[in-house]
Amino acid sequence: MRSVIPYLFACVGLNLWLSAAAQPTINPALLTMGWEARWIHPPGVPLTTYGVFHFRKTFSLEAIPAAFVVNVSGDNRYRLFVNGQAVLEGPARSDPGHWYFDTHDLKPYLRTGANVLAAQVWNAGEGKPYAQMSYQTGFILQGEGAAAVANTGTGWKSLHNQAYKPLPPNRERIQTYLVTGDGDEVSAARYPWGWEQPGYDDSGWAAASAYWFAAKPRGVGTDGNWCLAPRPIPQMEQRPERLQAVRRAEGVSVSPDFVLGKAPLTVPARSRVKILLDRGHLTNAYPELVVSGGLDARLTLTYAEALIDENRIKGNRNEIEGKQIIGVQDRFIADGGNDRHFRPLWWRSYRYLELEVETAGEPVTVQDLYGTFTAYPFVEQALFDCDDPRLKAVWEVGWRTARLCAAENYMDCPYYEQLQYVGDTRIQALISLYVSGDDRLMRKAIEDFAHSMIPEGLTQSRYPCADPQVIPTYSLFWVSMIHDYWMHRRDDAFIRQHQEGIRDILAWFEARRRADGLMGKAEWWNFVDWSWPWEEVTRVGGVPPGVFEGGSSILSLQYAYTLRQAADLFAYWGDQAAAQQYRKTAETICAAVYNRCWDPARQLLADTPDLQSYSQHAHILGILTDAVPAKDQPALLRRIMADTSLTQATFYFQFYLFEAMKKTGQGDLFLPALEPWHEMIGMGLTTFAEKPEPTRSDCHAWSAAPVYELLSTVLGVSPAAPGFTKVQITPYPGTLSRMAGTVAHPDGMIAVQLRQTDGRLTGNVILPGTLTGKLTWKGKSVTLVAGQQEINL
Repeated sequence: MRSVIPYLFACVGLNLWLSAAAQPTINPALLTMGWEARWIHPPGVPLTTYGVFHFRKTFSLEAIPAAFVVNVSGDNRYRLFVNGQAVLEGPARSDPGHWYFDTHDLKPYLRTGANVLAAQVWNAGEGKPYAQMSYQTGFILQGEGAAAVANTGTGWKSLHNQAYKPLPPNRERIQTYLVTGDGDEVSAARYPWGWEQPGYDDSGWAAASAYWFAAKPRGVGTDGNWCLAPRPIPQMEQRPERLQAVRRAEGVSVSPDFVLGKAPLTVPARSRVKILLDRGHLTNAYPELVVSGGLDARLTLTYAEALIDENRIKGNRNEIEGKQIIGVQDRFIADGGNDRHFRPLWWRSYRYLELEVETAGEPVTVQDLYGTFTAYPFVEQALFDCDDPRLKAVWEVGWRTARLCAAENYMDCPYYEQLQYVGDTRIQALISLYVSGDDRLMRKAIEDFAHSMIPEGLTQSRYPCADPQVIPTYSLFWVSMIHDYWMHRRDDAFIRQHQEGIRDILAWFEARRRADGLMGKAEWWNFVDWSWPWEEVTRVGGVPPGVFEGGSSILSLQYAYTLRQAADLFAYWGDQAAAQQYRKTAETICAAVYNRCWDPARQLLADTPDLQSYSQHAHILGILTDAVPAKDQPALLRRIMADTSLTQATFYFQFYLFEAMKKTGQGDLFLPALEPWHEMIGMGLTTFAEKPEPTRSDCHAWSAAPVYELLSTVLGVSPAAPGFTKVQITPYPGTLSRMAGTVAHPDGMIAVQLRQTDGRLTGNVILPGTLTGKLTWKGKSVTLVAGQQEINL
């Protein structure tokens, strides 16, 4: 086991919240008054339907200024080039009431003399992803000081790029919920090659039109269109990556060096070939295809997480024999020119990529095909190491899962939805805090859900999203997210601004509570877990018995769970009356559940008072809320984990099972509970799936929970006071003899290195800054001070 001590000292002074490059300060005037720049649009085209457009502005500089700061945004999306070099992409996904702009200093890309700013702007129209909200097609650039010469409004030219058309997915073949938008079909013969480069002849372009209304920041004026706000997160990471192998080729011989970019592939005239390529693991990337020659050749890219057999079974993800690829597609139609570069407007998620080439009267040469990886720029600061090599794979696959489910928002899954759901996001955010220390995406998520509030007082379940959906249980977990943030960060002003939203959510639930203390009938989709056989009982996936007619112990206990967290928050804010009322209500609910749903014959907690159905979920929440007496909890937890007759928690809700293990002092049960994750790895998955086989998504955020648990359960690190001002370390090594790791903390890195031998626990702990706390193991405790200390229990 390598020591974590040198690693920790190497991290001293490291800023856990750094972005790829320091961004200039935003001009305060942009947040308090109308902008000088105007939103512009292409003339003479519908502005709410599909279209890809280019804008250009040429200006001259006698000398390079000290700074050339611009503020940029677009709808749906934009990509900004300076003198031919891609510089910015955005805006970060949100809604028109909170439309983000990007601020950047373009000085490094400028030259004396003529300079060109060029922007690609597109509106995906009816085929846009559900995660993409929109007002209408538009682009804006506001310059500061010397950069005001670049302001949109006048002097910009525009072109409607007729080369693009949407390529909708073949839903009859895919046969599942897929809402990530259409693919792209691009005709090279109609593409304005070099449009972003200096020297390009744009004399035939039309003048861009300016919208009649002024551009305004959020909270200024009466207009509800594009309420501009500063981007709260950094630009996404982008880096080139290579495919790993040619797995199958039909109709052509392909050199293994093709995937390395060292062996171009020529497909003869009047041919049709298919090449199956393997990245080796799932990725999110912009595919980059470089083609020469081949007039009218059609090159189609198909992307998939895994291949399927004739029965639509994935099986081992490494195996391809007898399997086919079905999925999202892009298409490029060559024009015979050299070095034609195709990149879709949005990134794709894939492990397997099939290139199908159909040539006409000329051969075509595929010079290269690679990817540009993209994700939120989380940096893996934490580590976990031990003497069980299988856990290294769990960490690696789990962290990859978490990374691929985080971009401009957290995402449930990158292939099928790319939607930020509260249930997934709570788990993802904890992983982010522990592994990277970067809290910006968590803050954005909390605010996104606050922006989604409906008049009834609930958040939407997923947001930003153009298709509204409400899951009341997720509104409760939004409150839990705020409690998590409060425990891990010293950010009182941010937390306090959400107290009215918390009140509204709890009031919604309280209004639906029955006289007997249990929850009554609850509207909307009260999803709990993808657990069979609930759907056979309720006819709605993921919803347990008792929700529609009332009396659900699960829904009642989750409400009580959240009431206790809300009480902590309101007591901290000094509202003792609210805190006391929330605690009293939680106690009433817990007592009602135990009195009405406890089955003395089976010694189990039923899902409803009729004692007809039983699940792990009710017991997990009964433990987390203390509805079940504390003295009975350890034995009950072991019993429900062994009783397969109960409705089982799947990967999502097992996060709460793991939390119940810690609460009952039985964290040593965690490592044996990882067998389903080991099985996924054994099946060739390179990310963790949405649910047990058969599964739709091979990469689902909530299933990355073991990464957090390795640090918070096995290593045992958790905040012992709000703001992580104190730490509690309660390790549960199980059968491990050695373990070590680091956890990101606002003051630096917490480092723990422990050895378990002959009933003794030895090692050392380093706490950053002035952090203090306690280490507890098997009923024994030692006080921890700032800096390094030896452990001997």
